[in-house]
Amino acid sequence: MSNKLKIAIIGCGGIATGKHMPSLSRQKDAEMVAFCDIIEERAQDAAEKYGAEGARVYADFRKLLEDGGFDIVHVCTPNDSHSEITVASLEAGNHVMCEKPMAKTTAQAREMLDAARRTGKKLSIAYQNRFRSDSEYLKAVCEKGELGDIYYAKAIALRRRAVPTWGVFLDEEKQGGGPLIDIGTHALDLTLWMMDNYKPRSVVGSVFHKLAHNGNSGNAFGPWDPEEFKVEDSAFGFVTMENGATISVEASWALNVAEFGEAKTLLAGTEGGADMTDGLRLNGDHGGRLYETKVDLSSGGVAFFSGGQEDAADREARLWLEAIREDKEPVVKPEQALVVTQILEAIYESARTGRAVYFDGSSDL
Repeated sequence: MSNKLKIAIIGCGGIATGKHMPSLSRQKDAEMVAFCDIIEERAQDAAEKYGAEGARVYADFRKLLEDGGFDIVHVCTPNDSHSEITVASLEAGNHVMCEKPMAKTTAQAREMLDAARRTGKKLSIAYQNRFRSDSEYLKAVCEKGELGDIYYAKAIALRRRAVPTWGVFLDEEKQGGGPLIDIGTHALDLTLWMMDNYKPRSVVGSVFHKLAHNGNSGNAFGPWDPEEFKVEDSAFGFVTMENGATISVEASWALNVAEFGEAKTLLAGTEGGADMTDGLRLNGDHGGRLYETKVDLSSGGVAFFSGGQEDAADREARLWLEAIREDKEPVVKPEQALVVTQILEAIYESARTGRAVYFDGSSDL
């Protein structure tokens, strides 16, 4: 590989322009050399703003992969195309960062994992909430065993009224679902990672379309069209792990709740607990007294200096590139992301059939 890692961007929509490309542009050891979007003008705009000199523009990802000339592909397309583009990119000899969720279905996610193993190329999924300061602090607490055996958790991704009304978010065929697969996936990934538990035994789920038919709601992104709202407005799951631990999954774009928040986790262990409800809080029992501690994660403390912390997206990008340069595992392993997809798919299946979904006990981890 050359001195700078060369990157191709496939899909130049909101997540690419809002996260991937700005973060990658701030990495000194990388440059973006090719851009692809089915709307070629978007790829052209991205190349002009973020591309290296001579950056190429495509409307067909197959032609981009055929021409090559890069080391890494970032897949930033709708969920239904994640697997096809990722597998093709891996087989063309590239490392791949794919947007979350890993895929629309478990079968598609497994094709991605198999391709990564077959080609020896690195594959990671863009769960950037792992790289927040509160997430990294809590992960260190969990790894030190300070919470003990974590046997109950909540994966929280609740919006009161924030239904995305652009792109394909409301298209079940392209996305595979609504808030559960869109933001619930972040909260579930965070929770499993904290617990370091990737062996589900059973899942029960409920999916609701209760508010989607309301055409004039106080939505953060403006009123949605009930005729286009083809996915759930809220979904809930209860997961039992092989070791008996349980996880409650809560996801909504529209739900009548006064308390809400997304990409959060709550953990209850034998030695203590933690939650992200109001900042990062730790709780437990010490010396016969209950305690609660709110962790100060600010980087200040020195007069006239507020600190220089990376944001989560920049840290995600830097550590991803570091994993490639130093030939080590990425922070988000594809085997872990596959389990997230398995559980999400099981919640949808349980809601559809009215029955619990059981896993066979096999694991890629």
